[in-house]
Amino acid sequence: MSSSNRVRKFLVPAFLIVILAVSMLAVYVSYSNGSQAKADPNVYVGIAFGGNTTAEAKVLIDKVKSYTNLFILDVGRNPISENQTRVEAICDYAVSQGLNIIINVGIKDASNTSAWSWFWQQPSLDGIKQRWTERWGNKFLGIYYNDEPGGVQLDAAWRKFYEWVGENLSRIDFPAAQALNDVYLKLLNYVNNGTKPENYDLEANFFIQNVIKEDPGIENLTAAGIPTFTSDYGLYWWDYLGGYNVMFAELGWNVSVAEQIALVKGAARLQDKEWGAMITWKYDAPPYLDSGNQIYDQMLTSYEAGAKYIAVFNYPYEGSVYGTLTEEHFIALQRFWNDITNKKFANLSSPQAALVLPKNFGWGMRNPNDTIWGFWLTDNRTQQTALVTSKLLAYYGASLDIVYDDPAYPVAKVNYQHVYYWNSTTP
Repeated sequence: MSSSNRVRKFLVPAFLIVILAVSMLAVYVSYSNGSQAKADPNVYVGIAFGGNTTAEAKVLIDKVKSYTNLFILDVGRNPISENQTRVEAICDYAVSQGLNIIINVGIKDASNTSAWSWFWQQPSLDGIKQRWTERWGNKFLGIYYNDEPGGVQLDAAWRKFYEWVGENLSRIDFPAAQALNDVYLKLLNYVNNGTKPENYDLEANFFIQNVIKEDPGIENLTAAGIPTFTSDYGLYWWDYLGGYNVMFAELGWNVSVAEQIALVKGAARLQDKEWGAMITWKYDAPPYLDSGNQIYDQMLTSYEAGAKYIAVFNYPYEGSVYGTLTEEHFIALQRFWNDITNKKFANLSSPQAALVLPKNFGWGMRNPNDTIWGFWLTDNRTQQTALVTSKLLAYYGASLDIVYDDPAYPVAKVNYQHVYYWNSTTP
């Protein structure tokens, strides 16, 4: 055997070994990067952080960054929100790890007339919008402002309020007070004469105009053109009418997941808005959240129904480095992310069926005795509405839309396959 042949016999396998090694390395690098370079699931999935420190936020981001793409700084009125440096440090870190951000820095106190009382003494939000857009680009999605405006309306102690303030409302020269006085006179008419309301236009207008549109923070955000987000568990239709761009339906508290989705999805579709789901508490004490499997199911139901945003509420922090979230919740979140980026699921987001409820019928719908606008007990339509709703939800599930009779947003604008009315028969 010639020396050249001996060299080739040595070089060929050596060359093949090198190629094999390089290929294996490339596969490893690709796999390793694949766990970090996430596929786009066409939905924002993440955590609503409710901790108290920058360190807690960064630890959580490191935990979930490979299987989420959204971080909501959901801190409200706590030490983080009062400090621009800390807010921006957390968001800088989240964006550097590939996450989109929604920021909550509390609310503007309506009782404080100072123009310098919110957003670190900024006279307007134009500068903040420019600063954050330049800093984070399209990773900055908007501001999470206030919380549960519809739920507060439904569950507020209005009876005690009227007992306390009563006739004095008429003496207060303030639009909200005048609107509440109009409702008060309507209530008195019912008490004195037994006259039930023909409609709830006064109540709807109070909520839309005085509760939301005239909120000084909403006014500031709207003027600056900053997208507004919040979560709620009722009255989504009027949350949107008040000016919110995106509503998260709160899934928790043992309420019907399908019903909450039907309410927010129907409102968003007819009003050309976006919607999402916030997985929140099941219990008002530890462990607070539902099981990992149940949370996975709620996220998947929301995804199949067309949610643009899906987040898990992580509050409070009570001795755990990861807050309320436990390992089973992280496993569920990672499983959900992997599934929606690798599998095909049913698409229940198309306009299949709609249930049309009466105009401005602000019934909470959580139980048979839920209030109407927080002011009224059930009326002669609630029982029929509950019956029709339960039948349609049993038939259509999360593919149902629940909407309201409103000439500005006619149900005919959407090509629903089936349209049902609250006083109609059901399948």
